[in-house]
Amino acid sequence: MSELVHEETNGKATIKIYYDTDPENPRSWDNLGTMICGHPRYNLGDDHSFDGGRAFLLDLLKLDEDVPYDVDALFTRAQKQAIILPVYLYDHSGLAMNTSGFSCPWDSGQVGFIYVTLEEVRNEYKVQRVTQKLRQCISEFLSNEVKTYSDYLSGNVYGYVIEEDGVETESCWGFIGDYDDHCLKEARNCVPLCKAHSDH
Repeated sequence: MSELVHEETNGKATIKIYYDTDPENPRSWDNLGTMICGHPRYNLGDDHSFDGGRAFLLDLLKLDEDVPYDVDALFTRAQKQAIILPVYLYDHSGLAMNTSGFSCPWDSGQVGFIYVTLEEVRNEYKVQRVTQKLRQCISEFLSNEVKTYSDYLSGNVYGYVIEEDGVETESCWGFIGDYDDHCLKEARNCVPLCKAHSDH
């Protein structure tokens, strides 16, 4: 059993929260965004074959590699065809990622992008025009995808076990994010159901 991080008693039931040491990679889910990253030591984001951020942006924009644009100029152009955010990595006693950057320049830097094309947004949301409001909503959605992936990378993933008289009656794993946001609430909600089941 992995490390216990929280325990409480609810009637005759005991709720135990543990770290999930074998969680599913959230990038294997049906995500809206595609995360393109490059790092010399870590395999991050989604699978791809691009040799750097510039190569990815050239492909997204369908431009030849000899065009006289640097990454910043290509990124500006890409925003006309996609909702695209930079992805930053903080690497110090563990990994963390976000889309806004970190305050420590020595241990952090940009490692890629997360994006969804405007055409994909129109198809997904059944709209003909991507409004500024929808663009903002999608940007927040993409940022949350990066936050979820960051929690996964940092080991911020949990599971619960419910015991009654020392016997396990229920368990569930793979809760990404602070355990009291979802995992503990789910366990507490499950206790009455477990009791009802054991009474029959």
